Amino acid sequence: MTINILFIIMIGLASGLAVGAGFVAFLSVLGVIPRLTQLTKTMKLIAWYEWAVVFGALLGTAGSLRDPELHLSPYVTIPLGLTGGIFVGMMAAALTEVLNVLPILAKRVRVDDKLETLLMAIVLGKVFGSLFHWIYFVGR
Repeated sequence: MTINILFIIMIGLASGLAVGAGFVAFLSVLGVIPRLTQLTKTMKLIAWYEWAVVFGALLGTAGSLRDPELHLSPYVTIPLGLTGGIFVGMMAAALTEVLNVLPILAKRVRVDDKLETLLMAIVLGKVFGSLFHWIYFVGR
């Protein structure tokens, strides 16, 4: 029994290190945080951005391990959900911008002159897909 528990602990630590290393590589190699500070013209606050990512990762990990029930009012949870969605959207936008995904996609499907339309289709698809998921699956 003790060997099984030690084995599970080792697998958990190794998995956490792998995911953490991937997250750090994503943020540092692609330069997401410096690019975000450049776009928002808040370069002097880069340390705050970095600490926010560190504490967010720690709180997210603790929350996923403990599965807390906070019993908060909708007036608190709605802004939390909005900020979470903004974070995910900004990360996706930063990734596509850094990798130049949209111009490559536009050239591949031969719609170079309709890049704005392609971008709006992606954004609206994401918005309607998220709303459908929230209304249909979460709203039940």
